Amino acid sequence: MVPYEHFTQYYETDKMGIIHHSNFIRWLEEARVDLMDQMGFGYERMEAEGIFSPVVSVTCDYKSMVHFHEWVQITVKVRKYNGVRLCLDYEVVRKEGQELCATASSTHCFMDGEGQIVILKKICPELDQKLLALS
Repeated sequence: MVPYEHFTQYYETDKMGIIHHSNFIRWLEEARVDLMDQMGFGYERMEAEGIFSPVVSVTCDYKSMVHFHEWVQITVKVRKYNGVRLCLDYEVVRKEGQELCATASSTHCFMDGEGQIVILKKICPELDQKLLALS
């Protein structure tokens, strides 16, 4: 999979002129959505098929400041997948110089439109296989 790239915006900065920490969580979501698109099973398709994937937890460890007008690359890797729960790891790297800016993780489950936990293998074997191939 190709890393997701994000060009930092002025509105993402704080009073000190660095990217506010909360934006990293948004970037993780952007990268996750991009990963699903690259797999050919984007969120629009998932939701059209009645599958939802809420965030159960998210953590982010900040290593280096990111400033306005910089490119960052976000790599997403499947750390663990068991058909019900998906755990992802992320690395946020400044594109110029390849400096590590943050490491993060997120955990997701899969639910139907009624909010019930589902086993992906049973309701969507195609997506199940794609995630297994990445884990």
